[in-house]
Amino acid sequence: MTKPADQAAIGDRLDAERRRASLLGDVREAIFGAQDGLVSTLAVVSAVSGATNDRFPVLVAGIAAALAGIFSMAAGEYLSSKSQREIALAQIAQERERVAERPEQVRAELAHILAGEGLPDADAAHVAEVIGRHREALLNIKALKQFGVEVEEATGSALQGALVMGASFALGAIAPILPYLILPLDVALYASVIATGGVLFAIGVVKTRWTLRSPISSGIEILAIGALAGIVGYLLGTVLPKLLGAPVPG
Repeated sequence: MTKPADQAAIGDRLDAERRRASLLGDVREAIFGAQDGLVSTLAVVSAVSGATNDRFPVLVAGIAAALAGIFSMAAGEYLSSKSQREIALAQIAQERERVAERPEQVRAELAHILAGEGLPDADAAHVAEVIGRHREALLNIKALKQFGVEVEEATGSALQGALVMGASFALGAIAPILPYLILPLDVALYASVIATGGVLFAIGVVKTRWTLRSPISSGIEILAIGALAGIVGYLLGTVLPKLLGAPVPG
């Protein structure tokens, strides 16, 4: 027996929305990685450029910072996502055991949660009673309501997020470093700042496709953060060496 056309359409739409929600998780990681790669690398190359006025240490410091950031961000994302999923799986396993052994108690807890969300007590008890007739549905809804996690979501891959984070950090780190490879040193600092600012602004604009904010205000917000990082990095590179008694580069 086939589903009615409207039910099939609803199922297709819900599946598409789930895939979109999963994609937005990758987008978040990509934006975060790229922003961090741009801002942190700009701060490093600006600081070293101000301190040394020498292309070689700038490139070494920038590439080292980029590589360290790639592995650090990817490893951090992998470990945090893996830990989060392991905690979710443990919570779901405990709840599955409770559903199997004490379904009445779980139904009562679900009714309490639903009442707290605005349903009248009688309606909340009735909804929980209907859901409780199907243990897998009871488990799914109780885990979502109590722990904020879906059973399917807890089985995802932590490696995918780590790869997205590391790759986006690497791409972001290119913009601050590239000018020091191809331009005279006295021009490279300004080009690095401008290139980083342009990419940051573009990220802010692109991000509004999902955040629904004003593209201009979003771009300016991210650009301001990057500009602050570059200024702080340059000041550290020029002021800190003097405070430490280092010779001023000629």
